[in-house]
Amino acid sequence: MTLSDFFTEYPKVAVAFSGGVDSAYLLFEALKNKADVKAYYVKTAFQPDFETEGALRFASEFGADLKIIEFDILKFENITANQADRCYHCKRMIFEAIMKQAKADDYEFLLDGTNASDLEDDRPGMKALKEMGVLSPLRLCGLSKDNIRLLSKEAGLFTWDRPAYSCLATRIISDEISEEKLSKTEAAESYMFSLGFKDFRVRTLGERALIQILSSQFGLFFENRDKILNELKKYYKTVLLDLEARDEQGN
Repeated sequence: MTLSDFFTEYPKVAVAFSGGVDSAYLLFEALKNKADVKAYYVKTAFQPDFETEGALRFASEFGADLKIIEFDILKFENITANQADRCYHCKRMIFEAIMKQAKADDYEFLLDGTNASDLEDDRPGMKALKEMGVLSPLRLCGLSKDNIRLLSKEAGLFTWDRPAYSCLATRIISDEISEEKLSKTEAAESYMFSLGFKDFRVRTLGERALIQILSSQFGLFFENRDKILNELKKYYKTVLLDLEARDEQGN
């Protein structure tokens, strides 16, 4: 099956849109294949502002019909408790919110950007999607992450080389999630972005920050060590650097 075949079979669809590489390419293909498509972006405390801005930019550039759904994820104890099943519950709640709105807008089928490289064992949220009957055309068509990046580049999509970016909640290790902790994480990572870092994480370990960067960017870190310490100590008592690089860890 090709994506063209898919949109011939499903000419009217809703797309769960994050603005990332995969959902952006999926939305682009839906538009290219003249589907009646409406995109839904769920804004929670887990999404940084730059991600929302990127989603709005993509929709504007390609003329997509995008609806922003505001959702208070922090009012649910099974989310803020930050247990091992958090991602499962979070995914269900977010997609239930999208499905409710999509049905109100007269869209029966909901699509997401899961691709053929995504392993179900590694992504608890995929269990929720399967239970809810969400369709994943990129996966159904055998498109891997590398395929999607290449096709996105050829299509001129600005999202083609965007690094994978998991939600802010993944930065908080073994501790309850709060709006304050999420805000600190976003502020710290925004500052690191401003210095030129890419594909990095600032994890929260109690009152400590653990910075994880690519091996190619250790030089950049030490060039800016004092600046980073001064900025991040506004939010954390201690700032640590993980000497096992992200590309060595494979995540």
